[in-house]
Amino acid sequence: MRTDTPQPIRLTDYRPFPFSIETTRLVFDLNPSATRVRAELVVRRTGDAGEPLVLNGERLKLLSAAIDGQALGANQYALDAEYLTIHETPDQFVLTTEVEIDPLANKALTGLYMSGGRFCTQCEAEGFRTITFFPDRPDVLSRYSVRIEADGGLPHLLSNGNLVDQGALDGARHFAEWIDPFPKPAYLFALVAGDLDVLTDSFVTMSGREVALKIFVDPGQASRATYALDSLKRAMKWDEEAFGREYDLDLFMIVAVRDFNFGAMENKGLNIFNSSLLLADPETATDADFERIEAVVAHEYFHNWTGNRITCRDWFQLCLKEGFTVFRDQSFSADMRGAAVQRIKDVRALRARQFAEDAGPLAHPVRPSSYLKIDNFYTATIYEKGSEIIRMLKTILGAEAFRKGCDLYFDRHDGEATTVEAFIACFAEASGQDLSNFFAWYEQAGTPSVTITSDYDADTQALTLNLRQSTAPTPGQPTKKALPIPVAIGLLSHDGESLRDTEVVLLDEDAMTLRWEGVAQPPVLSALRGFSAPVNLTTDARPADRYVLFGADPDLFNRWEAGQTLARDLVLLRASGSPDEVGEERYADALGQALVDASSEPAFKALLLSLPSEPDLALMSEPADPTALHEARDALRVRIAVHLGDLLRRLHGEMQDAGEFSASAEAAGRRALRNACADMLSADPHEDNLARLLGHYEAARNMTDMIGGLYPLVSIGGAARDKALSRFHETWAAEPQVLDKWFAIQARDPNPDVLERVIALTRHPAFEPTNPNRLRALVSTFANFNPARFHDPSGGGYRFLADQILAVDKFNPMTAARLVEPLGAWRRYRSDLGALMRQELERIAAHPDLSKNVLELTTKSLS
Repeated sequence: MRTDTPQPIRLTDYRPFPFSIETTRLVFDLNPSATRVRAELVVRRTGDAGEPLVLNGERLKLLSAAIDGQALGANQYALDAEYLTIHETPDQFVLTTEVEIDPLANKALTGLYMSGGRFCTQCEAEGFRTITFFPDRPDVLSRYSVRIEADGGLPHLLSNGNLVDQGALDGARHFAEWIDPFPKPAYLFALVAGDLDVLTDSFVTMSGREVALKIFVDPGQASRATYALDSLKRAMKWDEEAFGREYDLDLFMIVAVRDFNFGAMENKGLNIFNSSLLLADPETATDADFERIEAVVAHEYFHNWTGNRITCRDWFQLCLKEGFTVFRDQSFSADMRGAAVQRIKDVRALRARQFAEDAGPLAHPVRPSSYLKIDNFYTATIYEKGSEIIRMLKTILGAEAFRKGCDLYFDRHDGEATTVEAFIACFAEASGQDLSNFFAWYEQAGTPSVTITSDYDADTQALTLNLRQSTAPTPGQPTKKALPIPVAIGLLSHDGESLRDTEVVLLDEDAMTLRWEGVAQPPVLSALRGFSAPVNLTTDARPADRYVLFGADPDLFNRWEAGQTLARDLVLLRASGSPDEVGEERYADALGQALVDASSEPAFKALLLSLPSEPDLALMSEPADPTALHEARDALRVRIAVHLGDLLRRLHGEMQDAGEFSASAEAAGRRALRNACADMLSADPHEDNLARLLGHYEAARNMTDMIGGLYPLVSIGGAARDKALSRFHETWAAEPQVLDKWFAIQARDPNPDVLERVIALTRHPAFEPTNPNRLRALVSTFANFNPARFHDPSGGGYRFLADQILAVDKFNPMTAARLVEPLGAWRRYRSDLGALMRQELERIAAHPDLSKNVLELTTKSLS
């Protein structure tokens, strides 16, 4: 049992660091278990005289410390597990320290560690303090020079900035010298050393400078980085055109690493990526992988300006770099993949992750006010909701004023560590608008609910709209204020013709009333077009109105949304014991009409075929019964599969491509529709459909189609499942990224025996709990994406997850903490299930030596 109580860090306690670190010189003597790091810091006092110099440092063996060349005596400093405190210093001086660290033993994968025989760093958020003593906070910016010395078996020695020197040393050793001319915080420091293959290219910026591009990968993997390299060049060009941002160094590098807690990291000039988000070819990667690679490569590159050139003053401002950069990468993906389809995918992800977060005990503002471990705030709220706030800002201001605000922000704060207030102030100044009430979006947790009721007066041909907003209490915020919510509204006739084009209404009070004249006939309301704000919308629309929107709304997001709402209501009715079988038939008919609409792209039709997920449905149920929701959703899938069987089989055949694989959005859309048809047909596994699905899997010539055929067979179960899984493993056992998919597909198996199979897979020789990718593929997938089986009434799923959390917390607290959230939703489920979930949370909380990461999330989940 813990006897200490960790103290939270609070935004209100922020104070500037009383010293500046003008330059930082690092010398690394690399050794797997005994790396030496020599640091020379040019320090200048900026705060009150007499304040001690307090440097962060954890798991460091201090070998020496000196000021201006004079060794520090034992009475001149204090050293504990977290800090090096130097009691008295001159106002200007050079601090030199030398430490020893053990990268090989570092299984937490923060700081400097080993991955596949290579040295690698991950310093965000607070990993640099495990490399050397330093003020490890984002508002301390310094110019870095780095020397790396290592054995010849590590041919590539990489760090931030530009390479200025390299050469041989005695004893088959060599060195490399790097200088980064731009000041940066410690979390952006990076180092990689190892035997790697490199893919090279170049890019000419809009001012005519040539930038060398290099992607470093495992030996033999260079060809799989070609799509990432192409994505990088497209992102560089797009950022110049869309935001006027040009790259600033002579060299841009990316390194692929398999052992990585994050997806990727934007270290200045040396991005480090999880291999799963960089390496792809048609044989081993799905279209979803290609899409993610394109988006993440762009995201990390865009950070060069929104995160690197301008960084955050403190970690409470994390959304300043992440929310803005997610908005930028989503905008890029919309231009690459199609705006409507990309918007639907982004909103679907937002609802699945962030809306669920807002509805539970871990709800927090986009700019939180306190934390125990900042690692726990790399959340969907910071990223995805942060992006939605930027999108609303653009909607409210208009594109031209928004761009002026961006330009002012880049010009004014380049080279600074700044705040959300300063960011919003730039847009207020550039647009001339008062944005003081807009800031509440950053300070207030929870998902607002917007209700719209309408009244049409046929005599005066006037439509009255009544809009109301409210936000439910969240932890620590029982009372909510009204937010400025842009609601995009259009009107259709009951024949599907447009009566009024989209107009953005700003709902910035608890309630407001609009009156629109000249509405010639009773309209169908199309509200929140393009998902203009991250809210839950309720209207007084009848099912008949939703069918009009489903079939004819020119706003494709709202057309998709109408279909989702119709399907959701039918599933919830059946789950409550009152099925509407006539409604289910009508929905299947309407879906069939949508699937034969020649004006719709295959990618959009694939999204129409995807019913609301079980986790999404659970958010709409109180209390949620996962078994009932699973069975009700399956019943609607069967209805569709039977009713539209001929059409689904025809589309499945028509969408098959016999030519060479293309990663284009158009080709991916065709594959998406074909695989969606296969998935729906698996709900009706009669002999002909089963033969078709077996043929789909066995004839697959790319990983997208192979996975698209494998999962339906797994969901059907039985001999076909076992044979397909065995064959897949035999084929891909030597490919770690593909084997992750094998684990993940089995974790999503909806059959009743899946928990036993998942537990057995933790004993499989290929299961590596120390590898975050493998752990997420099996454990996180089961807990988050297989709700009917995770929420087994026996509580076995909860025990399994709690056991995994406690085991992983011993060596990787950051990854362990990310597994807590499924248990934290215990209030949302049936009381018997909630009690079992809470029991496991209590067992975790009572465990001795629990990390701060897991303790914080577990305690909040129980409160």
